[in-house]
Amino acid sequence: MEQRTTHLIGESAAWLSALEQASRLAPLDRPVLVIGERGTGKELVGERLHFLSKRWEGPFVKVNCAALSETLLDSELFGHERGAFTGATDMRRGRFEMADGGTIFLDEIATASQQVQEKLLRIVEYGEFQRVGGSKVLSTNVRIVAATNGDLPALAEAGKFRWDLLDRLSFDVVTLPPLRARHGDKTLLAQFFARRMAVEMAQDFPGFAPSALEAIEAWHWPGNIRELRNFAERLTHRALLSAPQEQVRFEPAALDPFASPWRPTEASKNSNHSSNEGPKNSNGVGVFMGASSPAGSGELQPAERPSMPARGFEDAVRLFEMQLIDGALADAGGHQGRAAEALGLTYHQLRGLLKKHGYARRAE
Repeated sequence: MEQRTTHLIGESAAWLSALEQASRLAPLDRPVLVIGERGTGKELVGERLHFLSKRWEGPFVKVNCAALSETLLDSELFGHERGAFTGATDMRRGRFEMADGGTIFLDEIATASQQVQEKLLRIVEYGEFQRVGGSKVLSTNVRIVAATNGDLPALAEAGKFRWDLLDRLSFDVVTLPPLRARHGDKTLLAQFFARRMAVEMAQDFPGFAPSALEAIEAWHWPGNIRELRNFAERLTHRALLSAPQEQVRFEPAALDPFASPWRPTEASKNSNHSSNEGPKNSNGVGVFMGASSPAGSGELQPAERPSMPARGFEDAVRLFEMQLIDGALADAGGHQGRAAEALGLTYHQLRGLLKKHGYARRAE
């Protein structure tokens, strides 16, 4: 088996500091806690700790503690003997046996029950355990890397997590920064995911338009890398299907794949509207989203608009201006004079906007 290291994308100081800490801890045969919000890359850092360690040729076994009930997690981690419970027709080795000589990655460790925590403590201290339904004491040589998005000290204070286990698992703690704190990495990650989608579609990636990059950097990404990946791949897929030769422009709807005026909600399920009725305005007159109201009303009904990924009014205005500029330049084949005319601006006004939004710098 060839030695491998996990390729982790990012150049921000906060991210590189976390990776450097993981690299320094990797050679030490000690438990490590990896803490971070969902989608920050905890499992990838766990892999880095394993594949840069002396155990890199051994197995790397992953267990999501939150995905299993207490009984199933007990059996999954430590195995069970034949007849230990209904349906246990054969002896089954647990993950700790499978990970012997390597590393076990315990994700969402904060969700483990007190009973499982007690068994984990014995493994950390003595390397010993028993299968469910068994009496024989077994041993394993395994390094534990645990991960969580919870506050373990606070859980220990509340009596929901064992202090003695926390002390032994936390030889050192690697805390991962959220994506919103990784300045500059959002663009790098989005471009990586977009190129990967283009390869999957057997097309070239034409790059992101400035408005798309501006939106990617402005949005706070509560779901972190996982949310950014889904957005970048979704946006790229839609763009390459409709205009494969043009730069990928920002589309607010790509942030939320559920965005639709026809999305069913609890309110709509409980309503008494018949299937032939559409949305109504405040006077009870039927309207069509995004279209003009019935003849004679003299009013236009605004369409549903997804929220702009911006931090305030000025950001929203800036992104809207950049979207208009991107579209005009694309339609004009990059000719600034024709783009200015299409926008109803003079050439010098357009040049001023290009300078204002840093188009010249991006072209350098």
